[in-house]
Amino acid sequence: MVCVIVKILFIEPFFGGSHREFALGFQQYSRHDVSLATLPDRFWKWRMRGAGVFFAEKIRNIEQFDLVFTCDMIDLTDLAALVHGKLPPVVMYFHENQISYPLSGYQRLQGMQADLHPGFTNIVSAFAADRVLFNSQFHFNDFMDAASAMIKKMPDFRPVWMLDEIRKKAQVLYPGCRFDNNARADLKKCNDPPLIIWNHRWEYDKKPEVFFKALETLKHKNIAFRLCVLGGGSGKTSEIFMQAQQRFRDEILVFGHVESREQYFQWLGQGDIAVSCAIQENFGISIVEAVRCGCMPLLPCRLSYPEIIPQAFHSDVLYTAENQFAEKLCHMVVNHESYLPVRKKLSACMAGFSWENSIEQYDTLLDSMVKG
Repeated sequence: MVCVIVKILFIEPFFGGSHREFALGFQQYSRHDVSLATLPDRFWKWRMRGAGVFFAEKIRNIEQFDLVFTCDMIDLTDLAALVHGKLPPVVMYFHENQISYPLSGYQRLQGMQADLHPGFTNIVSAFAADRVLFNSQFHFNDFMDAASAMIKKMPDFRPVWMLDEIRKKAQVLYPGCRFDNNARADLKKCNDPPLIIWNHRWEYDKKPEVFFKALETLKHKNIAFRLCVLGGGSGKTSEIFMQAQQRFRDEILVFGHVESREQYFQWLGQGDIAVSCAIQENFGISIVEAVRCGCMPLLPCRLSYPEIIPQAFHSDVLYTAENQFAEKLCHMVVNHESYLPVRKKLSACMAGFSWENSIEQYDTLLDSMVKG
């Protein structure tokens, strides 16, 4: 059987974080010919407003490609209009969406309303794409519910028919993960005291205040632990982390960004417990990476987490309220050695999200689109 090689233009207007990892992983593992066209990961609203215009001007020979693969951070209708009918079939991948993204506490306190324009751009772009992919079933459901609610807010001439068309061409494909070669699937021992990992953006939607409050409970109970706080951020949320850096200075081994991806995975490989308190998470690559490296996860029973963690482990891994998070974290730290068998099993489960195991689904889909 002869494999079709599809010439793909991968447009990534927000080339950083999980978007960057996804693009590089796809390019590395796909059997197709993948060319990247990117913009830096800053000024996200301007990316959504201007990226289509930029790429229409920059990519003069877009018709030479068999297919365009892009993400939710672009107004696809701008790109399609400005290349004057030369646009090949388009796959749009939704890492996130701007309709259901939660407002910050400050925004709610000020009585601010969500900006409807980026969310409507998501809806129209999904409608304009030939195929729409979501990174979890949770995200697809969340997007469709939020899109329906947004369209109902329109005073008249509501284009509700767009939602039916989006449903027809949408499907869920989990993102592939590029695991480091040191990702440990065969755990042999635990740290004493255990090392707790935070490996998320320093943003309000990750609810760091809940995490640090639980660490206060550990200290109040004289339960020993060590701490690895990875990532970074700016603004009001980073102030919480600066305060935590002082409060937990005796427990912290590393704080902030590390120099390389290799160092990042080395820290994950040393960890015992990885936590999330997020109120917005459509897949959770950082948690998948940590669990693959052997960390025992402690996650909220919401968002995409019940989907990516096998149901057999839900009672061990998931919590339903903030006070339960603190209780479960205390239990995990005190009894961390008893979780070693579960950690091994979960690490093996996460291997299923590797690009090696995921790429065939993508390549087959793209084959079928070019073959017609």
